[in-house]
Amino acid sequence: MLDRTPPDAYDNGDRVPVIVLPGIWEPWRFMLPLAKVLHAEGHPIYPVPGLRLNGAPLDASAEKVAEALSEHDAPRVVLVAHSKGGLVGKQLMLHPKVGHRVAGLVALCSPFGGSTLSLPVLARTPLGLFSPANSALTALAAEQAVNAKIVSIGSSYDEMVPNGTHLEGAHNITLEMAGHFRPLVSPSAQQLVLQEVRRFDTSPDPGH
Repeated sequence: MLDRTPPDAYDNGDRVPVIVLPGIWEPWRFMLPLAKVLHAEGHPIYPVPGLRLNGAPLDASAEKVAEALSEHDAPRVVLVAHSKGGLVGKQLMLHPKVGHRVAGLVALCSPFGGSTLSLPVLARTPLGLFSPANSALTALAAEQAVNAKIVSIGSSYDEMVPNGTHLEGAHNITLEMAGHFRPLVSPSAQQLVLQEVRRFDTSPDPGH
């Protein structure tokens, strides 16, 4: 059966809100295994249904997230992203109107330097974004002011991003597991994401 979890199912909590950003061709519910772990620890979860399957160009995707963020009154949020979602998240951090509201980005398996699997024949498709020579990707890479607020978590081997997920100036972590999708459902990777989200969380401890 198709998952029909409504977007507001996990929007309550007393910790810093988390906006979840899936990868390309992934619906927001693809992030549910990780979102549920974060919500159980008090983080409201804000998905962005307007991204649909996240196949739009980078700037258009970031604008959709900016619109969604504008609908929430939380002064600060943390972004938790998978794959292309990490690129969208960094683009959002550079947004002139809402970028300042992003406390940090925790990205899983995000190809900040593109993927060596990208082929020239894909250049005019949504997958063309992942070419290391793509103009939108290289422009994003040149913007390094926000990198210190990014945690890039990569697998020991990623079949979709074999060249790795290292981002200059970011906090880079390599998991002791392989796979592009496995970290989303791995308890140890989920706990690591939670730990890194907490580094950006300035909310007072509940009950204090």
